[in-house]
Amino acid sequence: MQAFIVKSIHLALRILVTVWMFLVDAITIIKNDWKQILLLGTVVFAVKCTAFKPISTVEDVKVEESTSETISSEHFTIRDEVLNFAQKYKGAAYKYGGTTPKGFDCSGFTFFVMNEFDVKLPHNSAAQSKIGKKIPTDKAQRGDLLFFENKGKVNHVGMVYSNDKDGLYMIHSSSKRGIVIDNVTTSSYWKPRLKFARSILD
Repeated sequence: MQAFIVKSIHLALRILVTVWMFLVDAITIIKNDWKQILLLGTVVFAVKCTAFKPISTVEDVKVEESTSETISSEHFTIRDEVLNFAQKYKGAAYKYGGTTPKGFDCSGFTFFVMNEFDVKLPHNSAAQSKIGKKIPTDKAQRGDLLFFENKGKVNHVGMVYSNDKDGLYMIHSSSKRGIVIDNVTTSSYWKPRLKFARSILD
């Protein structure tokens, strides 16, 4: 009787071990199957998405970037280059007779900026007012020069920063504030003194 009980226990243990191993194998198979199912689902989803929008390749992205750069460079004119260079000195100090970043007077600033682009100007606002082509101020473009008078004589020059529905803006050297950008259209000081503009970049 005792031997029978021992054999029964051994048999039960073997059965339990077998069942346990079966469960482990089953769980492993299920896990692997779920990975495959998830992978398959991802592939199917990607294929369906391509029906609406092709997946961009690295080459596609490079072509798009190249096109964008080409468009930007085509629209980036010498006037933009001049203004980008000029605005680097915004905040520079005013200095009578100055033509360097250490300090500029009004004609010294336009002299310095234009010289960077091989446009030679005299260092005098009245003399600069005779260079290039005279144009109406409402037709002035970025990089054109604006001239101001006091008692009938040219005594100040600035450079057109923008000219649109928001007004005529210039970047110039102010005797009190150094290199600044001002809206001539709304300025009670500069607007009545503005006389004409000259194009020197065309």
